[in-house]
Amino acid sequence: MESNPSLQQQLLEAGVHFGHLRKKWNPKMLPYIFAEKKGIHIIDLNKTVECLQETAAAMKQIARSGKKILFVGTKKQAKDIVNECARRVNMPFVTERWLGGMLTNFNTVRKSVKKMQSIEKMLGDGSFDSITKKERLTLSRDKEKMEKVLGGIAQLGRVPAALFIVDIGHEHIALAEAKRLGITTFGVVDTNCDPNKVDFAIPANDDATKSIAIISNYLTAAIAEGLAERQAAKEEETEEMSDDEKERKAARLEAEAQAEGGRSGGGRGGRGPGGGGGQRRRTPGGAGGGGGQRGGGRR
Repeated sequence: MESNPSLQQQLLEAGVHFGHLRKKWNPKMLPYIFAEKKGIHIIDLNKTVECLQETAAAMKQIARSGKKILFVGTKKQAKDIVNECARRVNMPFVTERWLGGMLTNFNTVRKSVKKMQSIEKMLGDGSFDSITKKERLTLSRDKEKMEKVLGGIAQLGRVPAALFIVDIGHEHIALAEAKRLGITTFGVVDTNCDPNKVDFAIPANDDATKSIAIISNYLTAAIAEGLAERQAAKEEETEEMSDDEKERKAARLEAEAQAEGGRSGGGRGGRGPGGGGGQRRRTPGGAGGGGGQRGGGRR
């Protein structure tokens, strides 16, 4: 807890405490508002620090369990920061435009991603050498368009476990889709938004680049920690299991050898009843008998 004052100081310097004008406020943000200065609401940084630490702990846990957190920030001030932070911890992101149905109609979006990847592959391996220059140009442009919108979620194989949203008012469609699917939501919430709309609200200025950067970087560091712990736990498990694995492998091989022996024994014993099988085939009508003789001839 010693880092609190310095964290608070950093938040103060980044202008995280500046809210919106009083006339734009959402009354549900009252618990997070410290005061009003010159018609502007000032956010209580003690609350911001509390919420930030709580959110960081939850995100770390999700990352440690190997699940994905989708970063969403399509407003001008957030784009580059969100993109850079998500890439740093290898998480999916949306920074261009939120396609309606990106979560609720995930399968269709996946098809578009696959199409984009196949065009990319074909352009790369020369499959399109036979088509005209114009067609190739059209395909390249299509790919670039898709890359812009879908590039950040290209590696996302399934619906993410959580969403981190910068400005929940601006990204209301993403928030609505996450809610509909019961996905955990983390959001930077300014004084003009309803903090109850997200599972974890971080009261902060969502318009200043510095403010977005300090919060995003803090949470990204927590995710990185969770991923590092996951990796360490995996390595430890591998080391511990090595001896057990050897024993298990030996037991498995032995069991397989025994089963193989049993099968070959069964094969030998099976020749006797094989004749019975021949007789059974001959019992149905004359035609069947003929079939049996023909089979016999072939044998």
